[in-house]
Amino acid sequence: MEGLLAAFTIFVLAIFVGFEIITKIPPTLHTPLMSGSNAISGITIVGALISAGAESEWLPRVLGLLAMIFATINVIGGFLVTHRMLGMFQKRD
Repeated sequence: MEGLLAAFTIFVLAIFVGFEIITKIPPTLHTPLMSGSNAISGITIVGALISAGAESEWLPRVLGLLAMIFATINVIGGFLVTHRMLGMFQKRD
């Protein structure tokens, strides 16, 4: 139970730190930050595939599948937003 409480505490602190960092980023850095976020989500997909495909109990497989789904949604959404933002800077004829 102590390990679960410690993991939950770290998770909550990470949420607060992440929120504070993201809100301090100027708008000109959002597109590069989105690209970095997509790369991290790509790594998450690889880890989720390993977890979901492992021969283990059902809970790690289900959590791996959920992580894979959410990371895939994040990557696709990030690419769509980045594409839209880059389209705003293209010259129109």
